[in-house]
Amino acid sequence: MKRIAVMGLGKVGTLAAELLVDAGFEVTGFDAVPREARFETRVLDLSDEAGLTGALSDQDAVLSCLPFSLNQALAKAAHGAGIHYFDLTEDVPTTKAIIELSKTSKGLMAPQCGLAPGFVGIVGADLISRFDDCRLCKMRVGALPQHPTGLMGYSFNWSPEGVVNEYLNDCEVLEDGQLKSVSAMEWIEKITIGGIEFEAFTTSGGLGTMCETYLGRVPNMDYKTMRYPGHVDLMNFFFHELLMRDRRKEAGEILVNAKPPVAEDVVYVHVAAEGTKDGRLGREEFVRAYKPMEIAGERRTAIAWTTASSVVAVIEMVRDGNLPGQGFLKQEDIPLDRFFDTVGGERYASGGRI
Repeated sequence: MKRIAVMGLGKVGTLAAELLVDAGFEVTGFDAVPREARFETRVLDLSDEAGLTGALSDQDAVLSCLPFSLNQALAKAAHGAGIHYFDLTEDVPTTKAIIELSKTSKGLMAPQCGLAPGFVGIVGADLISRFDDCRLCKMRVGALPQHPTGLMGYSFNWSPEGVVNEYLNDCEVLEDGQLKSVSAMEWIEKITIGGIEFEAFTTSGGLGTMCETYLGRVPNMDYKTMRYPGHVDLMNFFFHELLMRDRRKEAGEILVNAKPPVAEDVVYVHVAAEGTKDGRLGREEFVRAYKPMEIAGERRTAIAWTTASSVVAVIEMVRDGNLPGQGFLKQEDIPLDRFFDTVGGERYASGGRI
């Protein structure tokens, strides 16, 4: 795997492409509009399936940094070309479609390689493995402004389409040994990290494939998004009482206009597992607060570098033979120590300590 196409050159896509160049890949970036970068770029209608097929004809792999709604078509094009496929999606139907493609793929199909799903699943699986018998695993992530203002306490540093999707779609959980589907923006709890209080609530897609993997092994598992207190009540009012759930595109436009991205963001990660080891009950935790950092000569937001570093670490591991080269890749099958040994993974390992 030498030549890789990166589809979508926003902040995350551009940074991922730059990190791939630094890792020794030959990168071609594709976007709907002209972009200048230190790697080759081309303009492409990313919704044109025939154009996607042609763009992948001379590539060994493709990384999608596109909105989740475009990923199924790109995955099909990668499958047809017989090349590796990676993406960052949190969309459950998209992942299920990719799982089906992986059954006949010549290359590796690896969706959900970002932060959540992605890195948190790698950490969760590692914590679970430390117990003889694990009774629960809880994964929490919050991508937030460091200096929140207003009642919502939020800024849309991530794709508004993705945020709306995860706020409205049902969520998979394991509860008392049963695989269940529950509503988003429910099961509200309080979390405190470094003296700062958060509320956490269910959102869709953050667990990836973990519920299926650990069904019958870990009776209780769920994923929640963390926000500053008061956020979830406002979002429930906006989507459900004002019926904006029926106007998703417009909802995203309204929210981004009200709460645009900020440069000074922070990504909180709180993963915990409980169980018994040698007959003793215990709890293992991984808690971090990742902030912006300078990478490749530019200051990068926390959400951009955590997402890009995670997927590039996985791509490096596949190239170097540390992960399978065919079929479907589950994030929970990625060894955390090997992940930390990569350049991108080392940023996660060394930074963010509370």
